[in-house]
Amino acid sequence: MAKFPILSGREIIKFLRKIGYRQIRQRGSHIRLIRPNKKPITVPNYKIVSKGLLRKIIRDAEISREEFEKLIHN
Repeated sequence: MAKFPILSGREIIKFLRKIGYRQIRQRGSHIRLIRPNKKPITVPNYKIVSKGLLRKIIRDAEISREEFEKLIHN
């Protein structure tokens, strides 16, 4: 399995929007996203998001790593 890519918070938000998440608020550098019938996700607006946090965001979005990688490459 390939390594996780190095992504910024804005790039992660862009990919989450592709699967139906939308921004509801921002407090400081943290952006809150929601999707109907799913868990809300908070994404920090950092230049580099750690790999552990990226795994947590993917898990909270209830998508597989493979699905997330497809979003990145499309």
